[in-house]
Amino acid sequence: MEHSTSHKWAAEFIGTFWLTFGGCGAAVLAAAFPNLGIGFVGVSLAFGLTVLTGAYAFGGISGGHFNPAVSVGLVVAGRFNASELIGYIVWQVLGAIAGAGVLYLIATGKPGADLGAFATNGFGEHSLGGYGLTSALLIETVLTAIFLIVILGTTSKRNPAGFGGLAIGLCLTLIHLIAIPVTGTSVNPARSTGPAIFAPSYALSQLWVFWVAPIVGAIIGALIYKLLLTQSADEPHPTLARE
Repeated sequence: MEHSTSHKWAAEFIGTFWLTFGGCGAAVLAAAFPNLGIGFVGVSLAFGLTVLTGAYAFGGISGGHFNPAVSVGLVVAGRFNASELIGYIVWQVLGAIAGAGVLYLIATGKPGADLGAFATNGFGEHSLGGYGLTSALLIETVLTAIFLIVILGTTSKRNPAGFGGLAIGLCLTLIHLIAIPVTGTSVNPARSTGPAIFAPSYALSQLWVFWVAPIVGAIIGALIYKLLLTQSADEPHPTLARE
């Protein structure tokens, strides 16, 4: 069944809302909670679970991208129509802003609320581990490239149907376990944009890194998969959570 453009946009909006609200919500509301904080492992799981659940909920409608870099990579790999790219990116970013906005209203709903960095991404003095610009660019590029390779590989028709969302969610969890100390983990320009709007001013000044590096990484990952890892029998499939 072919879904209308408006249905696809709605699915991308809600899915990206859920990724931002769920993942960043875990970081802002639960990670540092006294005596019960879930820590960065819990935050990593939260991001992975949002993508896993979102892929199965919305993958059959829009493909379950929830990430401008993923959409760009899928275009490069020939899995997604370039004419739909701008619309997807716009609604992904709007979904992330809405998710961050609702989270901000909740997080500021108690006296003396301290939002800290509000789950933003950063480098230099705004990196949890003090990592600089070069480290941030490299890790975001490399991890997004791997993320695209996993997405393309697990949704290939060579693999059993229905497991793509699980593998992709677990991959995003692992990515966060690696990168949280370096950048707070983006690999998703929309996820970075939403919180940056409500965070201290430095977040917007550093936001360019978390657009450029993930998109470059997605293109690299798509090219690696397309040129080196595909077989002639590997036909494109538009949905991340195959049915």
